[in-house]
Amino acid sequence: MKHEHTLVIVKPDGVRRGLVGAVLSRIEQKGLAIENMLMVRMDASLARRFYAEHEAKPFFPALIEFMTSGPVVALDVAGEDAIGRMRAMIGPTDPEQRLPGTIRGDYSNHVTLNVVHASATLLDSERELDLLFGADEQHQKRPLRPEEPPGGP
Repeated sequence: MKHEHTLVIVKPDGVRRGLVGAVLSRIEQKGLAIENMLMVRMDASLARRFYAEHEAKPFFPALIEFMTSGPVVALDVAGEDAIGRMRAMIGPTDPEQRLPGTIRGDYSNHVTLNVVHASATLLDSERELDLLFGADEQHQKRPLRPEEPPGGP
């Protein structure tokens, strides 16, 4: 196994339902590290770039509308086999295949309103982490330095 980084997103329904803490807790209980965290409201441009592989599918407009409907919490999660472990932890997208004990199995019953997203592959992870934590000033948030009070110097 190798040390990996993966993107996990608590989607707007998970944020609205107050499930951010539950998702964070499950990640940490599995021994994975949360290396960066960002709350952001995706605009349509970012959501379209993020889900570009689904653009020709009939559900694409509804997906973009949903992902821009409220804030999301993006997490850079790291650890041994982080991608595979997170995918197993969240469970399948299909509500009929979700098992109790997975995040989606415990908290979701809808194909789109499924609480979380996790990168499926190493290439997806790199692209998705760059979209949310990369150099794009619109989405990049500067962490506070320990000596800096909230609100700036």
